[in-house]
Amino acid sequence: MILGKFLPPHAGHVYLIEFAQACVENLTVVLGSLKAEPIPGELRVQWLRQLFPALQIVHLTDENPQYPHEHPDFWKIWQASLERVLPQKPEWVFASEDYGWKLAEVLGARYMPVDPGRENFPVSGTAIREQPAQNWDFLPEVVRPWFLKRIAVMGPESTGKSTLARQLAQHFQTLWVPEYARTWIEAHQTRPSAADMPQIARGQWATQQAMERKARAWLFYDTELWVTTIWNEVLFQQQDPAIAAQAARQRFDHYLLCAPDVPWVADEVRYLPSGGEDFFLRCQALLEREKLPYTVISGNWHERWQKALSALAQLS
Repeated sequence: MILGKFLPPHAGHVYLIEFAQACVENLTVVLGSLKAEPIPGELRVQWLRQLFPALQIVHLTDENPQYPHEHPDFWKIWQASLERVLPQKPEWVFASEDYGWKLAEVLGARYMPVDPGRENFPVSGTAIREQPAQNWDFLPEVVRPWFLKRIAVMGPESTGKSTLARQLAQHFQTLWVPEYARTWIEAHQTRPSAADMPQIARGQWATQQAMERKARAWLFYDTELWVTTIWNEVLFQQQDPAIAAQAARQRFDHYLLCAPDVPWVADEVRYLPSGGEDFFLRCQALLEREKLPYTVISGNWHERWQKALSALAQLS
């Protein structure tokens, strides 16, 4: 048996579980969570099940004391909780923490210490929560989106959005999400119709989701789904409630709104050479309406870069 919070699961936990699996035929992992903890227990269970789909994982939601000094019957409380949820009496308790000795004694099991000095994986859940970027390599891919800083770059055409997203990704040594509408238009060699907008929106959402596990601490998005709703209004004078609902599910830490104060550069997938100011105001109104945090990126190219870096420095 393994007992832990997995707040969040990290490389040390993966090592602990794989070590235990190599020692016993049947392993049960108990994830204990409290309602007040910063990451929902249900999500942590989901992460563990994705990491170890064949493993028996039990979610213990009892609001138990967390340290022996908090209650005189601390060990009796935990014994009762564990005996209630465990499928059978454990023979072994695996742990990297000192509590493993006493827990094994209480359950009538033997204790197997695993990397107690954290020499193999010098990390803890607390360290990850406090400094996720510095401990990124210890995070399994499935956990990384929770800690990811998501930055959306939006605004009118030909305002440097793609260039800014790409340069920021290079600066932060991570990835950026290209605009799916451009991919769709270039592949189909035609201007989209109103009937194509749901497919373009699905492609934008899928691109965003697919990139989130691969990014490193930051992810920069060249547009997002709220912008798709604006294009629906501008090109087709319509609203699609399904696209708007999907847009509302997005979670970005900050928006960089590019102003139309740089020279227009035409290409085959740009449609509004004189509509930049109107599109900008629509974007700004949407950000205000949805109460989304944003910074206007304006000026020459150097000034725009400096404004972007300054805005992101506030999030570090």
